[in-house]
Amino acid sequence: MGKIQKVVLVGLGAIGASYGSKLQTLLGQNFKVILNQERLVRYQNTEFKVNGTRQQFNYILPEIDSDPADLVIIATKNAELNQAIEHVKSHIGPSTIILSLLNGISSEEEIYDATGSDHILYSMCVGIDALRDDFSVRYTSIGKICYGEKDKSVSEDVLAVEQLFTEAGIPYEISEDIWHTIWAKFMFNVGINQTSAVLKAPYGYFQQIPALHEWMESAMYEVVAISKKAGVHLTEEDVKHYRPIIQKLSPDGQTSMLQDILANRKTEVEHFAGKVCELGRKYNIPTPVNNQLFKMIHIVEKMAKV
Repeated sequence: MGKIQKVVLVGLGAIGASYGSKLQTLLGQNFKVILNQERLVRYQNTEFKVNGTRQQFNYILPEIDSDPADLVIIATKNAELNQAIEHVKSHIGPSTIILSLLNGISSEEEIYDATGSDHILYSMCVGIDALRDDFSVRYTSIGKICYGEKDKSVSEDVLAVEQLFTEAGIPYEISEDIWHTIWAKFMFNVGINQTSAVLKAPYGYFQQIPALHEWMESAMYEVVAISKKAGVHLTEEDVKHYRPIIQKLSPDGQTSMLQDILANRKTEVEHFAGKVCELGRKYNIPTPVNNQLFKMIHIVEKMAKV
């Protein structure tokens, strides 16, 4: 892989739009956003802004014939992953790099099963507090994208993405052990996303109420216990790593799951507590906190429909 010159994005939520705006500025017409027909009509007739600045994204339909992209970024929710993969398949060639910014620990494997690509970099984003309100996205911290090869090598793909992110001004970190990093972020999401969703609590409450912070970490420690059986070996230090990150987030900022709850959207609870409970049963590890969070979030989802 040489220099990345052509990038395709699917998923224009808070995270996709935040990083996408920087790629748009750098690449211009060589940066495309895939939308279905219904969304394409709405987006073309509406002004989209990121931090108050109008973004003139180049929208295309999934079925439009095109040469393969150098990089495909998937930034949807897990429930939309299968559709997203179908939308980008025509843009994936033998050398196309694929980055998945989805929450959880399974999206890369699902993408590989669907595409057979040997150029999937494992990735995640952390520290971003972006919020989307209709056609406006705002953030005070853009965080960073952590990525790397699962075998810990520094490949040509890794270096090509590094050059792109540097030129675009996207903060990044090439992880020495990306699988460990992804599990650590999964652990954090299991804690803060779910407890914030149940209590409808923005980040400020986690910064000020020790009991809430402790409840969040009790869900995280169940992931730590499971990780040891799964060969990932998270530790207490991984839990402590996220404490200063929380303090730096905007007090009014909201987790993605809280945003889903407030908008009466389906959450990703199956990929958080659901996955923890599944692995707990597999490894015979108790997961009482996540068992309760799984039930509570499903109840909250159902209450929104009554």
